[in-house]
Amino acid sequence: MNETCRWKHTTNIYEVNLRQYTPEGTFKEFTAHLPRLRDMGVETLWLMPITPIAQKNKKGSMGSPYAAANYAAVNPEFGTLEDLRNLVHEAHSFGFRVIMDWVANHTGWDHVWTNTHPDFYLRDPLTGDFQPASGMADIIELDYSKPDMRLAMIEAMKYWVREANIDGFRCDLAAWVELGFWQQARPELEKLKPLFWLGEFDELDDPGYGKIFDASYSWNWMHLTRDFCDGKVTLGELKTLLTRYSEIGDGSMRAWFTSNHDENTWNGTEFEKYGIYAEALAVFSVTWNGVPLIYNGQEIPMRTKRLEFFEKDPIPWTGTNKLHDFYKTLLRLKSNNPALRGGDPAVRTLLLKTTADDKILAYLRQNGMHAVLTVLSFSTKPINFEITEESLSGVYTCVFTLSTRDFTNGAHFSLEPGGFAVFQK
Repeated sequence: MNETCRWKHTTNIYEVNLRQYTPEGTFKEFTAHLPRLRDMGVETLWLMPITPIAQKNKKGSMGSPYAAANYAAVNPEFGTLEDLRNLVHEAHSFGFRVIMDWVANHTGWDHVWTNTHPDFYLRDPLTGDFQPASGMADIIELDYSKPDMRLAMIEAMKYWVREANIDGFRCDLAAWVELGFWQQARPELEKLKPLFWLGEFDELDDPGYGKIFDASYSWNWMHLTRDFCDGKVTLGELKTLLTRYSEIGDGSMRAWFTSNHDENTWNGTEFEKYGIYAEALAVFSVTWNGVPLIYNGQEIPMRTKRLEFFEKDPIPWTGTNKLHDFYKTLLRLKSNNPALRGGDPAVRTLLLKTTADDKILAYLRQNGMHAVLTVLSFSTKPINFEITEESLSGVYTCVFTLSTRDFTNGAHFSLEPGGFAVFQK
């Protein structure tokens, strides 16, 4: 990883679905939300794909943003290249970083390369036509055995760094692209500027990719927490999985989330999936070792609203975002407290023993004199318990109420089902 992107250790990521963010669905209209998002503590904006959408074999009336028709053009649905430049410039003036979605594995059926470079694509051995991606009939797969295709892809990525001054990429289905390409692409791209790289893969499943990407998805955690909420696994199994993630080390980070564009549309909102534990898992996403990822609209929250993928379906903003201050408290804590730095070997993350280990997840993160204690209830009933670790001592402040507690002579808690508490020393 490129250590010059030092902001990656304290950042968070807010996913922006431009099509659905406003009724207009444009760069210009989204720009008006920047002050609110900055106040909420957002640090990095991830723009879902902004390239034109292929029309051949498209899904729905508008098609998928992940079926590109041209890697070096702006989808007119969102505005112009100049509009994008203005958005990035304005975001930078507020202190944001901006990363864009990059879909390297495949394109749409009528991408410009299908005419100019049909040899860039894999072929279906049965039909001789372009090879559709697995389970997705609107996209076709590229052939990474072709050196010229790789170079063209790298040049297309460079285009956005040069023309829009973006700060990195969220790489869609990163492990569907052979590792060698990313090993070739990252050093070439970073001749232009240091970049942040978020890959859509789980490092437990694809360990080699962690040597290239700054952060990766925690798909195994997301699935197992869903299984826990469905009564299929125990809290002990969740803790075992966290230990496995921790054993990866700090050479890369995990991105923790309760929702994203795929989850919200296809599998349900965080409240539909996790019920009373949705907010506790959001607290976890910000306070565990890694980088938190939030999907637009979670601050409302959208308890049952699943956004359409191939049609226009604006986020139902009400003007009152009930979880704005919830996220503001957590995200600012993440940014400002050295104990919550992600991917930093100077930070220790300790699972704490309690008198209710089958229902409570408690952990302490420490960096020198700084410490953050997080306590989460995964009980279905109100619960009283105690943290029994001697390592927890001293005066801490609750980040939500600003009340203080001295844990030197014991740490007793009472939490409601799905309750949580976060303290900093």
